Amino acid sequence: MKLIISSTGPDPTDPVDPRFGRACYFLAFDSETGEFQTIDNSEQVDAAQGAGVQTAQMVTGHGAGAVLTGRCGPKAFQVLTEARVAIYSGFQGSVQEAVDAWQGGNLQPLAAPDGKSRR
Repeated sequence: MKLIISSTGPDPTDPVDPRFGRACYFLAFDSETGEFQTIDNSEQVDAAQGAGVQTAQMVTGHGAGAVLTGRCGPKAFQVLTEARVAIYSGFQGSVQEAVDAWQGGNLQPLAAPDGKSRR
């Protein structure tokens, strides 16, 4: 499965970005190989609007089976759930720590958005 994590930087030791749509980077983790791939999301950081939807579409285009992030707004939540991508939120440590928590199997997917849409 491909797990995609919002990140403040391009390395697994960087903190999880609390924002989904406006995260600077995403790290795609392949659970079969254990490898990370960096995805630059800088185009959405200062977007006037639509960052959550655009980012959710980008993430699904990368084949995400699940997303780990700090918060997920309603528009991004809708796009991701329609694409059957599980969303896990509330992470504050490093990307690697978030992956380790996910691999531990004790996380519950988000049932409703927990962030706000920015207008």
